[in-house]
Amino acid sequence: MPVYLESENIITSLGFSVEENLKAMGEGISGIRMCNNPALSDQPFPVSLVDKNRLDAALSGFSLPDDSTFGKLVFLSVREALKGSSVDPSDPRTVFILSTTKGNIELMRGKGSNAGNSRLLLWHSAEQIRRYYGNPNKAIVVSNACISGLLAMIAGQRLIKNGDYDHAVIVGADVVSKFIVSGFQSFLSLSTNPCKPFDRDRDGLTLGEGAGTVVLSNRRPDRKTVIELVSGASANDANHISGPSRTGEGLFIALKQALKGIVEDPGFISAHGTATPFNDDMESIALTRAGLAHIPANSLKGFIGHTLGAAGIIESLIGAGCLSENMMLKNMGLQHQGLVNALNTPIENLKQPFLTFVKTASGFGGCNAAALFRKHE
Repeated sequence: MPVYLESENIITSLGFSVEENLKAMGEGISGIRMCNNPALSDQPFPVSLVDKNRLDAALSGFSLPDDSTFGKLVFLSVREALKGSSVDPSDPRTVFILSTTKGNIELMRGKGSNAGNSRLLLWHSAEQIRRYYGNPNKAIVVSNACISGLLAMIAGQRLIKNGDYDHAVIVGADVVSKFIVSGFQSFLSLSTNPCKPFDRDRDGLTLGEGAGTVVLSNRRPDRKTVIELVSGASANDANHISGPSRTGEGLFIALKQALKGIVEDPGFISAHGTATPFNDDMESIALTRAGLAHIPANSLKGFIGHTLGAAGIIESLIGAGCLSENMMLKNMGLQHQGLVNALNTPIENLKQPFLTFVKTASGFGGCNAAALFRKHE
């Protein structure tokens, strides 16, 4: 039973739709800017932030059960994705899945922040979405570090293939807050400049915020070009609470499982590519072990930063858009290739027919995921 990407939405610093984001990225525009806001950090730092004025304007006149920035991102992204969908969100054969790493954690610093604030609970955020659309099923939360978005899509695909549901509305979101910024600063993993994935001189990641929503369905969308989520897998190498495996073991296993039975090489790889020294080297090792070092690979984090629990969804949807347009985006910020194992990392956009791509993700605690997407015309 094929599972298709039926409709979608992306909200980032570069725009409020897949089309806006893809156009900006295709033109080599980055949404990363220097920020000097003491509410986020005591020192200026590069970051990719959503336009809050535009966010408020887009929701003007709507009464939301959660009016935090996180809530606004989630509800707007879901609303926009469902606009282009034929799926009934109240259908018992539809399930809602929320992907996030920290959810509404920004409220811990706000007025009335305490253990009794239900908006801090991830399951409560998921339930709010489900109830808002009158869906009768229990909402699912996927919160597994930075693979959360991709893992949520894999989970939705499996639920549909298993016959539990016909459709899945999957939304991923995270907001940049002082809690998150200070956490990454404590790891010394934030760069003082816009991140440079796979570059010889990379020295850390750039944070980003945003939301992505995809509606998966076992019903083929009524349009000429459609994208199928073919397969996906996850694996945990349990290497370290924050450091990736030096042998790329978990990602290697996830790749081998996701590509099991696939005879042709993928067209391109949408890698995790955080621009930290250890992560990018680990990915180069895992991709080489999987026999994929020659496949063109990119990271989108030079455009929009690391959007945490939304990254897997946002980057998968950009990859799907690239499949439809027969293109692959360049590695923004890459000047001097420098990995322990050489990869094929283009510094210019590629324009050629692509039929498939692989999305990878890795995160704290040794978690890893990979998924294969295929175009049908």
